Amino acid sequence: METLLSICIGIGLSAACGFRVFVPLLAMSIASMAGHLTLSPGFEWIGTYPALAALAIATGLEIAGYYVPWVDNLLDTIATPAAVVAGTIVMASTVSGMTPFLQWALAVIAGGGVAATVQVATGMTRGVSTLTTAGLGNPLVATMEVSGAMILSLLAIGWPVLAGLVVLGLLGFAVDKVFGKEHGCPSQVPVSEESRR
Repeated sequence: METLLSICIGIGLSAACGFRVFVPLLAMSIASMAGHLTLSPGFEWIGTYPALAALAIATGLEIAGYYVPWVDNLLDTIATPAAVVAGTIVMASTVSGMTPFLQWALAVIAGGGVAATVQVATGMTRGVSTLTTAGLGNPLVATMEVSGAMILSLLAIGWPVLAGLVVLGLLGFAVDKVFGKEHGCPSQVPVSEESRR
């Protein structure tokens, strides 16, 4: 049961990395220092004062950067690989009681994969916002993304199973939006009057 909870924590925090790279790491640092989160061996550095200070500065700069027109789109190109790395680290740092091979395989596949999926979806949303509103709608998108990162981080640490369910729901919604429209569902195909007879 403890392993399942740690996987749910990792998945929730990894998804939050897809919204903002540093917000979940900052949440982990605070939670670890407060005694609410136990980090895997080798990742205790996340719960130290130097890490807390560095992550707080990085979080502030990242959030502010997304409110600057065109810088936000540039940050998205940098954030995609950074989110994958952060999602991998977050997952590896929360899961313990496994062999190192299994721990890192899970971290790369689940942590990095979830972070990448969320980051690509947010990048696409920002791209649509930039094209349709000439960038004027991007601050609203940035606010929704940072709110998503904060909410998912808090859920992952406080209610890990709920966070895992929310992430599964978000991923299902994103897959439906991307693939559902392209391929169309048979139930959505209009039926002519002649074919009904």
